[in-house]
Amino acid sequence: MVHSSPKHKWRSDKLSHLGSSIFAEVAAWKAEARKSGLEVIDLGIGSPDRAPLSEIRHALSEAVLREDSYSYPASKGSDAFRKQAAKWMKWRFDAEVDPNEEIVALMGSQDGLAHLALAVCNPGDLAIVPDPGYPIYSGSLAIAGVRALPLPLLEENAFRPDLESIPDEVWREAVFILLSFPGNPISVTVDLAYMERLVELALKWDVLIIHDLAYSEMGFDGYRPVSILQVPGALDTAVEFHSFSKSFNMAGCRIGFMTGNAQAVGALRELKSNVDYGVFDPIQEAAVAALEQAMTSGPEQGVAALYERRRNVFVEALAHEGWSVPLPEATMFIWARLPETYGVNGEAGRSQSFAHELLLKTGVAVIPGSAFGSQGEGYARIALVEDEERLLEAARRIGEFLRTNV
Repeated sequence: MVHSSPKHKWRSDKLSHLGSSIFAEVAAWKAEARKSGLEVIDLGIGSPDRAPLSEIRHALSEAVLREDSYSYPASKGSDAFRKQAAKWMKWRFDAEVDPNEEIVALMGSQDGLAHLALAVCNPGDLAIVPDPGYPIYSGSLAIAGVRALPLPLLEENAFRPDLESIPDEVWREAVFILLSFPGNPISVTVDLAYMERLVELALKWDVLIIHDLAYSEMGFDGYRPVSILQVPGALDTAVEFHSFSKSFNMAGCRIGFMTGNAQAVGALRELKSNVDYGVFDPIQEAAVAALEQAMTSGPEQGVAALYERRRNVFVEALAHEGWSVPLPEATMFIWARLPETYGVNGEAGRSQSFAHELLLKTGVAVIPGSAFGSQGEGYARIALVEDEERLLEAARRIGEFLRTNV
């Protein structure tokens, strides 16, 4: 039999633009470190190391045991979940949203972030995304065939996006602008005045604001993250993502929601109704219990205090080892400029080289800043997802590495 040359390589070119390859590489490095006998302290992936509160677990277990829990759920989310999410938005942010038209349940916020560009854009459209930014921000645009305009987050601006630097012609062409306060990998924080200016510009240019607020319950030193939907008029031009993964230690449950502008919410609902059947009902019931518990106990019982303590312990220990990094105001991540003693500042590939060597020589896993965009070169993202004793050990190992690799 004669075989002609293959027509297909059976892999879309879009996959090369998803930004997840570095995470697979780090996983391979961890396996290599373990094979060499090192005990790995994984400060790479931001997966909480605690379980949800017992009230949440009990709600889930009771719902799982009911025989009526196993039909297809609604892709938009149950009435109970959407109503409770709306109540929580009012309690937490004093933001009024309609549970029937302005909320859609998600399999984690990444589900919505991955699909939203497909739902609100056409191929060839333009979107503004932060650089550095969470990889799915730009990855979702590659999937949808949407052009990305990277908005640099610069240290001299405290990593806050400079809205005034965006040219009028970009505002005129853009379909949406995606931002995150506090963000991942950088815990950039803003006040309500910044949000008001963002809404003003979006209304002027008819641009959809997409605000990723996955870390809403992780503010430190008295700071509480704000919602874009607190701004008058925001419902005309903005949507916001919320996640249970970090706020309630429910990462494996895969649940979140998007709320805001009814047209954009409706577009995502319509797309998802053709893609999946929604979140397993018992998980939605557990999420309802999580929101109820939060509203009853108040913010002082949330996860922020745990990560604030870890931040303080780890940053102090790093400084003792000779690596001074700023205290983040929020989230579970530290965004650290690499020590000047390591290579040439700004050298291409420096971040990846640092993370690779650190892991193979010490067993401490971090993510190179370059994984999050070109502006991330020269930095590392460190996740506070181990207890204080392990963080102190990680700092000790990092210090030893820096003293022997200058």
